[in-house]
Amino acid sequence: MEITSALIQKYFKNLTADQIEKFDRLYELYSFWNAQINVISRKDIEELYERHILHSLGIAQFCSFKPGTKVLDVGTGGGFPGIPLAILFPETQFHLVDSIGKKIKVVNEVSTALGLTNVKASHLRAEQVTDKYDFVVSRAVTRLADFYPWVKGKFSKTSNNAVPNGILYLKGGELSEEIRESGLKAQLFPLSDYFEEEFFDTKFVVYIPQ
Repeated sequence: MEITSALIQKYFKNLTADQIEKFDRLYELYSFWNAQINVISRKDIEELYERHILHSLGIAQFCSFKPGTKVLDVGTGGGFPGIPLAILFPETQFHLVDSIGKKIKVVNEVSTALGLTNVKASHLRAEQVTDKYDFVVSRAVTRLADFYPWVKGKFSKTSNNAVPNGILYLKGGELSEEIRESGLKAQLFPLSDYFEEEFFDTKFVVYIPQ
């Protein structure tokens, strides 16, 4: 059981003291808020660093956001992948949305406690968001065929990152049928290429360029 950010530091060697402190505080914050409002399964809270924080940061192994990048996190739940990514990329703007208001309350409480000035959280459905973004991120909120219509048309025309603007979707399991069903030009990047823990053996970043 890992209740400090040691696992994060194993893969992200250049963290500042401030970032390490923020990652360290996530366990205490999520333990407290999860007891009030269940955003992570009770047994999973002990695996917070592996199954939620490091999993979220799998996106950063595939794409390192440049300063000024705008990212929309759809169906963020308690703030994943948005909050870990916001700690890692303090000069990137993150907009975290969820249709369940009490989950957004947890996001706001955690981001306020950490002093994250690059996070905005909204109690909204994805379809209600009107801004444009470089990337849309999400953790397996639904099948891709259902997810894509929610976010289509929410992308900036100009790409400023090494990876062109698009969807960065964290999902596990056998995905070929789901990708075929969606009709999207999706590319799969196994998280086991980046992380050695067994949990990541069947986990992917699904990239859908726009």
